[in-house]
Amino acid sequence: MKSIITLSFALTTITAVAQIPEDALKFSWNAPNGTARNQAIGGAMGSLGGDISATFVNPAGLGFFKTNEMVFSPGFSFLKNKSNFRGTEASDKGKGFNLGTSGFVFGGSNRYSRWTSSAVSIAVSRTANFNNKIFYKGGNNFSSYGEQWAAEVANSGLTLDQVLNSSNVSLGARMAVYSYLIDTLTIPGNSTKDIVSMALWNNLKNGAGYLTEQINSIETRGGITEVALGFASNMDDKIYLGASVGLPIVNYERTSTFMEKDATGNANNNFDYSELKETYTTKGIGLNLKLGAIFKPADQVRIGLAVHSPTIYGLKDTYEASMTTNTENYPPSPGIVTVNTSTFTNGGPASYKYDLVNPWRALLSASYVLREVEDITRQKGFLTADIEYVNYKSNRYSTAETNNDNTYYNGVNTAIKDFYKGAFNFRAGGELKFKTIMARAGFAYYGNPYKEREELKGRRMFISGGLGYRNKGIFADLTYTHQLNRDVNFPYRLADKANTFAYMKGSGGNIAATIGFKF
Repeated sequence: MKSIITLSFALTTITAVAQIPEDALKFSWNAPNGTARNQAIGGAMGSLGGDISATFVNPAGLGFFKTNEMVFSPGFSFLKNKSNFRGTEASDKGKGFNLGTSGFVFGGSNRYSRWTSSAVSIAVSRTANFNNKIFYKGGNNFSSYGEQWAAEVANSGLTLDQVLNSSNVSLGARMAVYSYLIDTLTIPGNSTKDIVSMALWNNLKNGAGYLTEQINSIETRGGITEVALGFASNMDDKIYLGASVGLPIVNYERTSTFMEKDATGNANNNFDYSELKETYTTKGIGLNLKLGAIFKPADQVRIGLAVHSPTIYGLKDTYEASMTTNTENYPPSPGIVTVNTSTFTNGGPASYKYDLVNPWRALLSASYVLREVEDITRQKGFLTADIEYVNYKSNRYSTAETNNDNTYYNGVNTAIKDFYKGAFNFRAGGELKFKTIMARAGFAYYGNPYKEREELKGRRMFISGGLGYRNKGIFADLTYTHQLNRDVNFPYRLADKANTFAYMKGSGGNIAATIGFKF
């Protein structure tokens, strides 16, 4: 598609590669996870309880446990992405193993107190799955990826020789100067020299009409694995209160190849192609708190309330890249030039530290249990639903480096505030019990995190179903969840010019199984 949008964050000088607004979104716009039972009912665990997944949704649900339980939930996910970039369609596939909520719950009763039972959980879950592949390509007669670095170098006030030796200029800009992707040139019709992209300048100079073919291939791996300790207590089987502390562990890797090729058919216009290959990793740990309550105003009815604090992350990134540019017969260049980031980083990868604060969440939920009795073997099923509010625009970056310079991060934070918003997520599901066998179904809808702009649209939908078995302290569940995603992807960001992007549509599924024992 030829839609464009201007992004209002300042590209200031940084030492390596920096975060962009969607880097924050990937930590907070996550799919439902949990045990196979929880996934089968759309992740609607806010008022239901009795499942270890409550540790990560509404820890008050742990108050329904009166015995001990061990749970293991492996899974496998697969996704196909279709893209449309400036009218050209493409696709790619990603897959990988997943871990649903697993761990232990230790529950007990006290018949001599109004607080009739309490439980403690030690649980682990993959709260974000980054295994994915994206591919798109298309002709672009509007912008060049070299323009981002041309603007940075022009704003730096440095000469090109100074840029190559300055740690205050990004590695991308230094590689672009080194490989002659950008240079000091006179734009046709102007009398002064400017820092410009060779792809743009040479097409204008030769009157060929500006046109490049751009190709972007991205593969991401890893996820966020959260370890949590939860506690809940139950008063008179009417009021359940709980809390959990989570330690999310981040392991993220992105490898990408972006190529821009001359599509004018002119073999002598001083620009053939430029290719950027990048490897980017993020590792770190966070801390969050979840508080919740469940009320039973009637035997069949349960109402849940939960609040999730912002997650505070301490993160470290590493970055390595290479750029190859062919400027054909451009006089100062030998033609094809390849440069690596190690040229500017003493032979090793660039690394830097920063902090990220994710949004807070609020959850309201309700359940109706069919034939609610204390003996769960006599219950016939349930219907349950959650509504969740997430304030995506409250994502915030800050530096953790010793220089304490937040100039760049302040710009990114402004862009996050300008282009994201709070959104509602909906989850609903149900279960029917047939003695030892249970049938389940669910649906989840994750709303658009982007502010109301015609160009930017995103949403995630999940349709799920599964079966369960319960008998003599042993249980097993199997679930399939089908997902339908819509999002956008920017190949590069320009601070002084409108940006182009690819529309993304994803579909696929996750197969989850849970095996558990009561002891």
